[in-house]
Amino acid sequence: MAIKETQIEVGKLEWFYRHTDVESDRPPVIFLHSVPTHSYTWRGVMEDLADRGIASIAPDWLGCGFSAKPDKKEFAYTPDAYISAFQDLVAALEVEKFYLVVQGFLGSVGVQYALRNPEQIEKLVILNAPLTEDAKIPFKMKQWSFPIVGDMLTQDPLQVDKTLEGGCGFVIEDKALGIHRKPFLETSAVGRSLMAIIKNLQLPQATIEITQGLKNAKFPTAIIWGELDPWLDIDAIENVAKSNSLIELVKLPEAKHYPQEHWPQEISEEISQFFDRAVL
Repeated sequence: MAIKETQIEVGKLEWFYRHTDVESDRPPVIFLHSVPTHSYTWRGVMEDLADRGIASIAPDWLGCGFSAKPDKKEFAYTPDAYISAFQDLVAALEVEKFYLVVQGFLGSVGVQYALRNPEQIEKLVILNAPLTEDAKIPFKMKQWSFPIVGDMLTQDPLQVDKTLEGGCGFVIEDKALGIHRKPFLETSAVGRSLMAIIKNLQLPQATIEITQGLKNAKFPTAIIWGELDPWLDIDAIENVAKSNSLIELVKLPEAKHYPQEHWPQEISEEISQFFDRAVL
């Protein structure tokens, strides 16, 4: 099934999102991406889930992809700012309850959203995201927040290629890389937003909220983890999974930080089975 592209104005800001239109009685899936990419990273998983009769929506975060790139005076780029903006987007899309799937360092904001709005979450799926206090922004990304150096690096579209392939550990086809980097070729505002995201991610505070929140969460959660992630430790994630009987952990032995890029069918299979599983 083809993935459609749509734009919607929420307040004063425009969001871009990809979606599949599937007739179903079940809630849709909302996918939230990491940096430095955008919703295109979910293409394979969305197509496969559509074939299984599951509808999905994947927005580009504000500042990323083809959504608005507001100046930092207009938008704070903090987790709280993103959570509030995403809440407004969900309301504008008239989605009352949904499955949430998140990945990566900006995807962690999605976990915070779920913990603060549990009544909206049918089930939560987490792919390789910072969940524990020992999680650190990798130096490859941390540099994007440095004065002068960050200004140069975030204006280089090839940073997208280097980061994605560095995190994946595998080659991504040129056509796909071209779409991943396209926003950086269209406007310098994407680079400035990327700097602001990394500067304001507030990871130490966020991971405390996430660790404690997941321990007490009442909605079923699946953690699907690329075991060879060069940036996030699987041992810490195993402890998170053990902290709550509603959390299950699925390991992808060969995958790394962006598993959806190379294992979309395996991930969609796990997601579909998790959605169908009854809560004990």
